[in-house]
Amino acid sequence: MEKKIITSANAPAPIGPYSHANLIGNTLYVSGQVAKDAQTGEMIQSDIKAETRKVMENVQAILKEAGMDLTHVVKTTIFCTDLGDFAAINEIYGSFFSGNYPARETVQVVKLPLNANVEISVVAVK
Repeated sequence: MEKKIITSANAPAPIGPYSHANLIGNTLYVSGQVAKDAQTGEMIQSDIKAETRKVMENVQAILKEAGMDLTHVVKTTIFCTDLGDFAAINEIYGSFFSGNYPARETVQVVKLPLNANVEISVVAVK
């Protein structure tokens, strides 16, 4: 199968040698997103809820570019720097889905790019 690179002007540009997403057949692999605003280039870090919301908005922008939405997401990975933020992250993350939740793991890490507190990657199938 052919690999198609997906890029969205409404998500922050990658900060390294990777693509926003790769579409292979009907499956989209979205790179981890942080709370960087695509228009201003600034990180949204006023609080963990605002940060998580921006991360999910960036994920949505990439899904939209591929002709998908959050209903197509089958798997997510959440990386956070403090599992003490889990309840707040989970609250905002969960508000973006309405049932039929994707499979998921949440992992605490020491550090994330751009000093983010949360990063989320997804796999979606159309």
